[in-house]
Amino acid sequence: MYVRTAADLGAVIRDRRKQLKLDQAAFAKQIGVSRQWVIEIERGHPRAELSLVLRAVDALNIRLEAGVDTANRRQPSTVDIDAIVAKAKKSKP
Repeated sequence: MYVRTAADLGAVIRDRRKQLKLDQAAFAKQIGVSRQWVIEIERGHPRAELSLVLRAVDALNIRLEAGVDTANRRQPSTVDIDAIVAKAKKSKP
């Protein structure tokens, strides 16, 4: 699964926690955060402290990988000046 947003990561964390049959309170205690923090991260709260997120991911044995998605790389837009000039010349009376 590609994780592109905080909500995506929250869903992964929630699903894995449930697979391990951990309730939010037990999971929060395990990683040293409040239950409210678990609720917020699972809902995709975008301002969660990265070190705590990584601690949660590690506790759930979720593997993260980083790489470059070359299939979705944005190419710089190009402009064909010659085509624009040619079109302008054709449209002049």
